[in-house]
Amino acid sequence: MNQPKKGSLQAKVLAVLQDTKWHCRLHEHKGIPSAQLAGGGGIQGLQRGTRARPGLIIESKTDYCDQCKRKTRWDRWTGRTQKANPPASISTKLCNRIRACYKNTDVIEQRERPSHELTVEHRFPMNRWGAAEEKLPNDLSEIEIQRKFQLLKKDSSGFHNLLKSRACENCVKTGKRGKPFGIKFFLSWRRRMAEKYSASRS
Repeated sequence: MNQPKKGSLQAKVLAVLQDTKWHCRLHEHKGIPSAQLAGGGGIQGLQRGTRARPGLIIESKTDYCDQCKRKTRWDRWTGRTQKANPPASISTKLCNRIRACYKNTDVIEQRERPSHELTVEHRFPMNRWGAAEEKLPNDLSEIEIQRKFQLLKKDSSGFHNLLKSRACENCVKTGKRGKPFGIKFFLSWRRRMAEKYSASRS
């Protein structure tokens, strides 16, 4: 299996998880902020894989840590791999078009924010894709932008991508929709997701 680039965030995370034991995110990944650890550059990136490396099957849980003296997030690589489903790179031009399409307004708080406090995120969770994303053209239509992407905030008060990830992880694991902030963010609420996600992409 091809290894992540030496010195990269993914390489540092894999160095901790490669023994296939449970590890606390708070104290066992020294010098890596939690938001970076969980995101695409860390655990999610390892799970997705690349065109040269399969994705890793990593389990996560919340449990009490004797060293941290509180409940924290834990992760464990199962030692198994899965088919890679890496995202296509989003060009600066397309990112600017996506932000302009939404008038720099984040999807959860509905606040207009400066560009550096926003991140472009896929609406459709990557662990449902099943295959690598096709190349994204700069002239993607506004309809496609609204179907594929959303803006989430990333400022000193929090990173909403983590909320999205936790909700998606729960849905994939249990088949029950996640509820960020405990709120049902849906026009028509259905507790269980019986529909095939692939159908929603057609």
